[in-house]
Amino acid sequence: MEKVQQIKHKNGFSKRVQDITSSKTIVQGFQLDYCWFCGRPMTGKVLLFIQVKFREAEMLAFQEERMKREELERKLQEETKLREQLVQQQIKMREQQAKQARPLTRYLPIRKQEFNLKQHIETAGHHLDTCPHVVVTDNSCRGFLHKMGNKIKTWHKRWFVFDRVKRSLIYYTDKNEMKARGGIYFQAIEEVYVDHLKSVKSPNPKLTFCVKTYDRTYYLVAPTPEAMRIWIDVIFTGAEGYQQFL
Repeated sequence: MEKVQQIKHKNGFSKRVQDITSSKTIVQGFQLDYCWFCGRPMTGKVLLFIQVKFREAEMLAFQEERMKREELERKLQEETKLREQLVQQQIKMREQQAKQARPLTRYLPIRKQEFNLKQHIETAGHHLDTCPHVVVTDNSCRGFLHKMGNKIKTWHKRWFVFDRVKRSLIYYTDKNEMKARGGIYFQAIEEVYVDHLKSVKSPNPKLTFCVKTYDRTYYLVAPTPEAMRIWIDVIFTGAEGYQQFL
């Protein structure tokens, strides 16, 4: 008797496993007609409960997805707005730079060998006798200016020599002109203008002017307003890299 029950039990267990693993039962299990775990038929209440839970889970996932999309859209709008602001700022800055880049002198760069620099500066309305800070001759100009360093942004007093014979603007530590600290060739000078935008922190912003070359901009400070105007007109006569009105 016990052996017969064991055989029936084994046969019943085998049949149940076979039913669960059959494709029909698996499909029905996914359709919630049968329990996916034991293969038993689902009652109406259990089926409804599971369907409600699935629906709630779907709604929750949908809400989370919608919130993520809204957050991404908000960030995208903020980044777009910020980018537009940066573009507008760059456009305004370029317009201001273009305005201030125009020379203060009505003269264009002069390449003639017989050019008289002193006569040219006096003709432009400058009174060299009343400005002891600048020494102008027929082909040169000398004087002290403060220059800002390229790598270390500190200001140093340098003796500048504008030489039309050597076609260069050289600066030294002192008047002895023994060892040059640096210089600019006329071909590299593109623009000379007052730093109206106050691009750098200067010891005297009103007396700061710029000499722009193809690879960097030199920031210089003159001792007086008249000396600054003289230097600008002098250096611009050698600005052979200037092409705006040529």
